[in-house]
Amino acid sequence: MTSFKTLLISKPAPHVLQVTLNRPEAANAFNTQMALDLVSAFETVAMEPGDIRAIILTGSGTRAFCAGGDLKERNGMSNATWEKQHLIYERMARAILNCPIPIIGAINGAAYGGGCELAAAVDFTYVAEGSKFAQTEVKIGIIPGAGGTQTLPRAIGERRAKELILTGQVFNAQQALDWGLANAIYPLEDLLPAAIAAAEAIAANAPVAVWQAKQAISKGSSMALADGLAFEIEAYNRTIPTQDRREGVLAFNEKRSPNFTGD
Repeated sequence: MTSFKTLLISKPAPHVLQVTLNRPEAANAFNTQMALDLVSAFETVAMEPGDIRAIILTGSGTRAFCAGGDLKERNGMSNATWEKQHLIYERMARAILNCPIPIIGAINGAAYGGGCELAAAVDFTYVAEGSKFAQTEVKIGIIPGAGGTQTLPRAIGERRAKELILTGQVFNAQQALDWGLANAIYPLEDLLPAAIAAAEAIAANAPVAVWQAKQAISKGSSMALADGLAFEIEAYNRTIPTQDRREGVLAFNEKRSPNFTGD
């Protein structure tokens, strides 16, 4: 993968890609360039995953994960320019939400506005002690527009999401955990190691099975139960002809660790 102006790309473990938002001078707020970089990074790995089986999304520094959209860049924007920029933000959100590879959020500080939307868009999140969250858009005359009105209610429930989005109130790491936005809280120094360990556990499993399981959960959650069950079987059937399915059963019977290749 090529280098980016606003992202740091690394591979902290085999089959694991780490994408780090890298505008620490602006609390990792995303401007037009960062949105374009995120679109490119996630669309590229979705189309050409290579050996990548899990992704970690985090922010640089210790101050913030992502403060949302860069309001300094947006100051004085015409309506037409604002709408044009937001089309890029919408594509960015879709690129993350539609990525077939599991994405773990490592939330290393403040996640406000679009940053909170990113935390809700990934598959699951680990958060650092002291992290703060908020959907603050109504305080500046807009609403969440990178999926927040859809992903946050799915993570924490409709009534809680309405309270947070309509008031714009800040909530902390413990509340994020209690309400279902976060999966675990770690001291900052332990956050990335925990995310990497989870990514490695995912990467050790059969890639096609992981991708199909993710799709079945993500798509099925918005379906009626009967439709979701039918979709699950379709996803299940895609794993049957794989070499990894045969390897998994063989390894179990031979009492060894499987060697999954994604075939």
